[in-house]
Amino acid sequence: MDKPSIPEDIRRFVLTSIPSVPFLEALLLMRADPLQAWHRDSLARRLYVRERTADSLLADLCTAGMVARCPPPDADCFRYAPAMESLRERIDCLADLYSTHLVEVTHLIHSSLDRKAQQFADAFKWRKDS
Repeated sequence: MDKPSIPEDIRRFVLTSIPSVPFLEALLLMRADPLQAWHRDSLARRLYVRERTADSLLADLCTAGMVARCPPPDADCFRYAPAMESLRERIDCLADLYSTHLVEVTHLIHSSLDRKAQQFADAFKWRKDS
């Protein structure tokens, strides 16, 4: 039997903590240079997304405990700063895996999105017993 290309712990991490490919790309970009301060405009340029999207990604990454706001006076920027060492290790494993299994990880993220969209759509179906 073939060994799965994505280890189970990383699979669970992706399914529970990585909501989209742009989220992952932003995370990995910030991880690549942890000392760099990222503003929404610079992140938007690097990811080829709108500033509003970059702003949302930064807020979501901060909420997830993967990045942190810079201290004043530059509090509108963010740096890579996982809240826990175990989270940093998980992100490191995912980064390594993504560099060699990009398609598989991307498909996993999309499968999670597809499943959530289907569950949402199913909630509006009329049931015979309703």
